[in-house]
Amino acid sequence: MSKVAIVIFADIETKGDFGRAVNALMTAKEFKEAGDEVQIIFDGAGTKWIGKFNEKDGKYNDLFDSVKDKIAGVCGYCAGAFKVTDVVAVNAINLLDEYNGHPSFKKLVDNGYTVLTF
Repeated sequence: MSKVAIVIFADIETKGDFGRAVNALMTAKEFKEAGDEVQIIFDGAGTKWIGKFNEKDGKYNDLFDSVKDKIAGVCGYCAGAFKVTDVVAVNAINLLDEYNGHPSFKKLVDNGYTVLTF
């Protein structure tokens, strides 16, 4: 059984960013369907995806919803910096602030997770 943490750093600005975010969700779905331990973390500019994947009639909202239970959270510091704290709260997603306001990737590695970044 794999243990994987998928971190989405991609911004929402370009088609390439969009592709990376969707690929991250597809990767999470694959691990989830295989019964593996998977966590999704939104960090940096990637924190803005919470709002994008919850827009009315969004093309990939169903994909987001299919892995929403695997979202560990959003970087607390970055959510504030990118002004998405309210959107994160409305969607009942945790703010992660384990290391100086950010998620702790050391903790994940120490707990045997492979960290994949998108």
